[in-house]
Amino acid sequence: MGRPTNPSFDVAHLGHVEIYTDRFEESLDFFTRIYGLSLSHRDARSAWLRAWDDYEFHSLKLTRHHTTGFGHVAYRAASPEALMRRVAAIEAAGYPVHGWVEDDPGHGRAFRFEDPFGHVFELYYDTRWYRPEGAMRPALKNTASAFTGAAPRRLDHVNLLAGDVAEFRRFMETCLGSRVTELIQLDNGRIGGCWFTVNNKGYDLACTEEHGGGRGRLHHVTYATDQREDILRAADIFLQNGVHIETGPHKHAIQGTFFLYVWEPAGNRVELANAGARLILAPDWEPVVWTEAERRKGQAWGLKTIETFHTHGTPPVAKG
Repeated sequence: MGRPTNPSFDVAHLGHVEIYTDRFEESLDFFTRIYGLSLSHRDARSAWLRAWDDYEFHSLKLTRHHTTGFGHVAYRAASPEALMRRVAAIEAAGYPVHGWVEDDPGHGRAFRFEDPFGHVFELYYDTRWYRPEGAMRPALKNTASAFTGAAPRRLDHVNLLAGDVAEFRRFMETCLGSRVTELIQLDNGRIGGCWFTVNNKGYDLACTEEHGGGRGRLHHVTYATDQREDILRAADIFLQNGVHIETGPHKHAIQGTFFLYVWEPAGNRVELANAGARLILAPDWEPVVWTEAERRKGQAWGLKTIETFHTHGTPPVAKG
């Protein structure tokens, strides 16, 4: 029998992601009217959004900025005690620390820190549950709210870009107690991508190698649908509304998710995905390793990975 590889479970789940936009009103219209998230709160700078079955106040924070890209990613700890255990581990590891912040309407105080590549992370425990009112009250009391648009059900994962995926892996294992479920091993010895989980989901965060020379960049943020047919319907909704469909609908080889990638009006990449019933239940799970040759075959059913998937991230990198 193998040794246990399951995560520490100090961290419960991915909580929310903040992305930047330099076309705020257009991006907000996309995420609400077309993509199907609902607005929980907004002020002059940001909007707090959530999918119809996200239990928390928000899972996406959309913020005005001079460019596109990544603000921060937040995880909810499993308990107040677990939060403090993680904070101690982060401080002992020597990664850049921003300290405690208490200025978000969606949750209580949060501890901020940074990976070696400029991405800001946040850990919190005290949170604000969403309470639906009026038209947002669901017909079924065991769902969190009503829905509209493409209607993704919940936040699923975020994909970040890093110059050294192996170093990012050390950061995730040390700071969040994550484990790797799948990875890409390149012929040159480098790791091309890692898929991480803090619970029994297949993954809640992915990191792929940065090819654009940028720092602290976002590859994409993903929400999950109930079934594949929801993604097919969403493709028609995006087509009808002039949204740029980058690739899909199709099925990934890695993780086996049915996917559709689009660019929201400011250029941030957004995915809809359906993972089916796949969970990682084995306590001694070892990462599935994909070779470079296997990845050249493309996605599960043969669709080749398009070039922009390797080069497009936000914010864009100035060409020298």
